Amino acid sequence: MSSAVIQLLVLAGVAIFLILRLKSVLGTREGFEKPPVPMAGKSDALNDSRPEFEVIEGGPDHDIIDNVPAESPAAAALAEMKKEDADFNVTGFLQGARGAYEMILMAFKSGDLSEVEDFIAPDILESFSEAIEERARQGLSIDATFVGIRELKLITAHFDHATHEAELTVRFVAELTSVVRNETGEIVEGNPQEIVRQPDTWTFARDMSVGDPNWLLVATGD
Repeated sequence: MSSAVIQLLVLAGVAIFLILRLKSVLGTREGFEKPPVPMAGKSDALNDSRPEFEVIEGGPDHDIIDNVPAESPAAAALAEMKKEDADFNVTGFLQGARGAYEMILMAFKSGDLSEVEDFIAPDILESFSEAIEERARQGLSIDATFVGIRELKLITAHFDHATHEAELTVRFVAELTSVVRNETGEIVEGNPQEIVRQPDTWTFARDMSVGDPNWLLVATGD
């Protein structure tokens, strides 16, 4: 037997051995087999493992309970205001009250209410005007600089279903410098370098059934 034939027989034997070896390791496909199911991506697997949360409507209104106790009469009044005016929210009101307080306070200090009189109820406007006139008769003036609001808190809320009028009372503590000068400009009270705190409790009101969103200052106190 020639060497060429011997080499062919050896190669054939090796091939048969390899085929048998592969079958023993991988197996053979017989009949119908389902195609392999693709692996879910990592993000899909994480999503599938998360519990499904049901959205619960009618939960607590944080715009209200972040500002007044949840079960208080004030909270109930605020909820009624929201039913009356869908655009009303407590956070927006307090932001507006903050700006109105600064404007009205500084207008009073300067002795000129012309820019803010539309935001003040007639009886409060009259009281402020009388105080400014009395100050002028005494030859006094106030030189004040507004520094900021240290405290702002909603104290009470009331809603009248019959008149649709809402009232909100807010506690302010302002920080400012303020001095009183006489006719010659001499300081008779206060220190221009000293920041003082001024507490005020103001009540704002409006008819919630009309489109005018402006609130009026209707009461003041310390």
